[in-house]
Amino acid sequence: ALRLAGGRSRCEGRVEIEQAGVWGTVCDDAWDLPDANVVCRQLRCGWATRVHSGAAFGRGSGPILRDEVGCEGHEEHLWDCPAVLEHDCSHKEDAGVVCSEHQEWQLSGGRDGCAGRVEVFFRGTWSTVCDNTWYDLEANVLCRTLGCGELLRRVSFNHTLPGRMLYQCGSLQPSLAHCQWTYNKSAPCHQSRAAGAVCNGTGH
Repeated sequence: ALRLAGGRSRCEGRVEIEQAGVWGTVCDDAWDLPDANVVCRQLRCGWATRVHSGAAFGRGSGPILRDEVGCEGHEEHLWDCPAVLEHDCSHKEDAGVVCSEHQEWQLSGGRDGCAGRVEVFFRGTWSTVCDNTWYDLEANVLCRTLGCGELLRRVSFNHTLPGRMLYQCGSLQPSLAHCQWTYNKSAPCHQSRAAGAVCNGTGH
């Protein structure tokens, strides 16, 4: 089995493989985009947008099961790729990846990271969020996800980024990715402005 650990969604994190009932990690020697693409596709997370080395998502534990992974990018599983099973690595060299289906958010243009225009990184690009269905519920989900406390007020901006995202949350979800969302569909975003939020916290 294969999973990503230590990230903010199942499509981002430290690469971990299960072998004989034990979870282990992959060394970052020669870890590159074709290797990461195989991981993302195998997990149905799209493609790789970022490749990480040096235990960017924290150090794993257990055995280091692969080193010098050499995928061409078309393989169905990570373990179909040539690799060295003997290694000279430690967990500070654990490999990681961010896949295109991972969503991450930021508030930009405000006084700090807890106020401003909502921007979402998804499928390799930053997008703005349409305010048609941007209500206190959606904004509160975002404030909490960013560690910014509770919503003070919603604000509006102009769309200046290429992509558009639309969120509808039926309840207070753990993140906006758990809500209903549509990406780059023009109709629901017609005549919208870019959503913004001012949260009462100042972040981490």
